[in-house]
Amino acid sequence: MARDTNFYYSFLVLPNEKRRAIVAVWDFCRAVDDAVDCPTAEGVGGSPAEALRQWRNELAACYGEQRPGTEQGRNLKPFVARFGLPRRPFEDLIDGVEMDTVARRYRTFDDLYQYCIRVASAVGLLCIEIFGYRDPVTREYAVALGVALQLTNIVRDVPADLRDGRLYLPLEDLEQFGCTEDDLRAGRSDRVVGLLRHECGRAREYYRKARAVLPSTDRRRLVAAEIMGAIYFAILKRIERRGYDVFSEVVRVSRPRRAWIAATVWLRTLVGV
Repeated sequence: MARDTNFYYSFLVLPNEKRRAIVAVWDFCRAVDDAVDCPTAEGVGGSPAEALRQWRNELAACYGEQRPGTEQGRNLKPFVARFGLPRRPFEDLIDGVEMDTVARRYRTFDDLYQYCIRVASAVGLLCIEIFGYRDPVTREYAVALGVALQLTNIVRDVPADLRDGRLYLPLEDLEQFGCTEDDLRAGRSDRVVGLLRHECGRAREYYRKARAVLPSTDRRRLVAAEIMGAIYFAILKRIERRGYDVFSEVVRVSRPRRAWIAATVWLRTLVGV
């Protein structure tokens, strides 16, 4: 896992075995996503549809007797049994990535929500199995946080997604604010700012929901997830402070700032604040 990813600092607080398990899950999920965006993963090629079919076979090997054919699959397989990783979230992830091959627009937020559940919350449901938890409500936390992170990504990446021919902002929201795709391509305007403010507000609501449902009994176990959420929430706040300008440059949080956030969340969790 590259040090420049937003996940890197959250995983540093984990014990070695859990960190290796999380990295194996992350690398597998990243490779599946790349099957559509940049299909160059080891041992997987062809069209996006063919690449996803091969990743489904890799997943079957991780849960069966066969030996996976990719490095990502081989690294993941030992942790499937060790942490009892459920297969369904991996399948949901592949289904979500497959949506990118056929659905380049989403009519309603309900439609987009299903995409977020598959490509983000599914990963969160896998991660909490590795982090460990006692209260089943923690699964609701993982779902809500996954949606919050994905919505933050969607707002941040509007220009890049448009260049790739995709738009994840619900079309009903564009209509509500009188905004067109051409407006988004042109950059900031009053209509665009109104639309992005609305989307950021929705993301904030899912961060709030995640915080509200996180059981206190599992807070220490999920400190890595809390760090991840805090780093992405910092990205969201920076977008807001910039007046919703996601067009002049990619909005990022610096490495020192991410390290500071990670340390702060970790210490607050330890002392129970």
